Amino acid sequence: MSEASETLFSKIVRREIPADIVYEDELAIAFRDINAQAPVHILVIPKKPIPKLSDAEPDDGALLGHLLLTVQRVAAQEGLTRGYRTVINTGEDGGQTVHHLHLHILGGRAMKWPPG
Repeated sequence: MSEASETLFSKIVRREIPADIVYEDELAIAFRDINAQAPVHILVIPKKPIPKLSDAEPDDGALLGHLLLTVQRVAAQEGLTRGYRTVINTGEDGGQTVHHLHLHILGGRAMKWPPG
């Protein structure tokens, strides 16, 4: 079992813990972040346990593209017509706290730059 297979997010995928799921298909699942940093804060994760972006393999290319298209779909579903921010934290210095690849969708307000 990989490092990501026993994370909080993998438990959400397996329905072992509840989440406010807003989208799901055969490859990905999207749910509201319980520690929201914006009026809309949704996480999009692959069902395949990849610990972090830097662990993705060339064979994961289609899955990574699917995740970005899922972000687009969920943002539209959430009415984020004025824009949104997509963030992927990778590794400790990147601010990643759960070792299961996830994409943050942040919206519902104007974003500032630089972010951190």
